[in-house]
Amino acid sequence: MNLPNKLTLIRIFLIPVFTLLLAFNWPAGYLTIAGTKVALSWFIALIIFIIASLTDFADGHIARSQHLITNFGKFADPLADKLLVMTAFIFLTAAGQIPAWGTAIILWRELAVTGLRLLLSNKGEVLAAAWPGKIKTNTQMFAIIFLMLNNAWFNNINVPFALILFYVAVFFTIYSGVEYFYKNRAVFADSFGSSHE
Repeated sequence: MNLPNKLTLIRIFLIPVFTLLLAFNWPAGYLTIAGTKVALSWFIALIIFIIASLTDFADGHIARSQHLITNFGKFADPLADKLLVMTAFIFLTAAGQIPAWGTAIILWRELAVTGLRLLLSNKGEVLAAAWPGKIKTNTQMFAIIFLMLNNAWFNNINVPFALILFYVAVFFTIYSGVEYFYKNRAVFADSFGSSHE
């Protein structure tokens, strides 16, 4: 197994640890960051989230630069990303930090684009990342970081920066999803056309 795939596996194994920390709020206790209380378990989970996100960047860069792209990586890498991000958003929704409708939109979009990737792969094509998708990914990651820190550094000036980042992420989630489907609308035309033959 090559290095990028090992990094992907590490990220997959970190997801249950991340989930357990958020679900059981253990270890108990709080930290104070820039005058804002942050649960110790959530802070540890955040460190794991950041490590997992860095492995995502590293495995993609190594796989592309050293030509180590594999079928396992094509499948497992985006799956791990979605599991990590959606787990974070689900717990943030349960904690009342973000609206459920925003999380639902992100979930629907990710499932829909995953379906589109499958359709394209059946035709031997690859859904290339576009700039709205990259902005979507980055804003989601930073929104999760600041939301898990309870908007630290911005509470003192009464700016809901973390929530604003989340809404920006929702916007680019919708925009990038629409763009992906519009650019690949021919795939659906072919699929529906072939079903009537």
